[in-house]
Amino acid sequence: MDADVTDSAGPPSDPDRPAEDKPQDRSRDRSREESGRPEDETPGGTTSEGPSPEGPAPEDGAPQDDAPQEEGPAAPEADEAAAETGEGDSTEGGPAESGPKAGAEGGPKAAADADGVQTWADRPKDGIVAARKSHWLRWTALAASFLVLVAAGVGWWMYKKLDGNITTDTSAAAELKAYEKERPAPVVMDAQNILLIGSDSRAGDNRKYGRDDGGSQRSDTTILLHLAADRKSATAVSIPRDLMVEIPSCSTGDDKKSREQFTQFNTAFELGGTACTIRTVERMTGIRIDHHMVVDFNGFKGMVDAVDGVEICLKEPIDDKDAHLELPAGRQTLNGEEALGYVRARKSLGNGSDTERMERQQQFLGALVNKMQSNGVLLNPTRLYPVLDAATKSLTTDPGLDSLRDLYDLVRGMRDVPTEQVQFLTVPRQPYRNNPNRDELVEPDAGDLFKQLREDKPVAVVPADELEEAERDKESAQDGKPDDAGSESPTPTPTYSGSSAADDLCKQ
Repeated sequence: MDADVTDSAGPPSDPDRPAEDKPQDRSRDRSREESGRPEDETPGGTTSEGPSPEGPAPEDGAPQDDAPQEEGPAAPEADEAAAETGEGDSTEGGPAESGPKAGAEGGPKAAADADGVQTWADRPKDGIVAARKSHWLRWTALAASFLVLVAAGVGWWMYKKLDGNITTDTSAAAELKAYEKERPAPVVMDAQNILLIGSDSRAGDNRKYGRDDGGSQRSDTTILLHLAADRKSATAVSIPRDLMVEIPSCSTGDDKKSREQFTQFNTAFELGGTACTIRTVERMTGIRIDHHMVVDFNGFKGMVDAVDGVEICLKEPIDDKDAHLELPAGRQTLNGEEALGYVRARKSLGNGSDTERMERQQQFLGALVNKMQSNGVLLNPTRLYPVLDAATKSLTTDPGLDSLRDLYDLVRGMRDVPTEQVQFLTVPRQPYRNNPNRDELVEPDAGDLFKQLREDKPVAVVPADELEEAERDKESAQDGKPDDAGSESPTPTPTYSGSSAADDLCKQ
């Protein structure tokens, strides 16, 4: 039977009127009817006897909206209206909750408020934005992961390529191990002494630079590089190739041994290669050589080209056919090929001596270091890669420096050294007394220099003219003055003729 519901807000509904006439009125009546159900009403539309659990019965005269309904089936018109509007009992079997909008509005909004479920049309905008944001975040994360994988793959390929460029000199390591007992012991463990050898082999691609003597190699340039333990200074000492020294007995390429002899320095490399050169330097200086590198012409050219050339200044034009070099006077930037001719030229520059050539080599290397540091090459992996690629292609090292990681650690240790503390000098020498075309060490100056490096103590360098002027002033100050044997003063830092990477070649 139909429920008789009294609406305190308007006239009662007309039970004889068809359900299709006023769905909104019918929905309003249905909502009011539902709002008057006790909470323990069964899904079938019946109510249990007893007072409402929501509170005491209303006083006389109060609206009767919350009065309990008669038992019986729900009106078919109400069920039909509920089906049209989406209203109904909750899925859990309980009644739909009433709210302020349930009695005032019909349609989907009432259904959403009654059932606690929203339609897509009524979904909050922030929820849609959050869904879109989550969607894009997933795609962004996927793209970032892909880029990371690609970058890792490229980085690994670059690492393996550079690492594979380096040639390991295992034969030198084996021979040095055989003569371990005669080698000097390290004095300062964290300091590093590296022997840099520039090979002037004319074999292969280097044939155009001179006669090929069956692929034999000679040390055109040899530099002892000392890195201080605190990595605040680096001192590069050039050893003249014509310096007369004692060369020990060394293993030759034909499984024989050379005799011990007193001859010019670069003979050691020609006789016994790197190991013989290292043993000769160690015997002469008392300094333990920790690592060595052999770089040929192409490696040097590639490094200069990788930094887009090096700037120099020429007081006079150069035209040297042997060095394949023709340059005008003045400031200019040399590419790799021109730079190689500049550091190799001898007869057409200055007095044609090897001494002046070594000075040019030192100054050019200083300018190269300055270019790499000032342009941020050592701190920029993108710019450092071409330099390392050029260097490693023509680089032969001992097993301790034959990996890219080892070389990177070495470069990283040097990148913070101030350019004014990257110093270049030549071992103190003078014309050999028996042959002016050869050199010999000047003592005790050479011995003092080796001692400073061996013990990792500072060394100062100044231009040659400044050093000569300082020595003249010192001699004139001592003339006519007795020595003060009772006074003590700290030992001054030994000063030698040389240059630093901070020097501007165009201002000299």
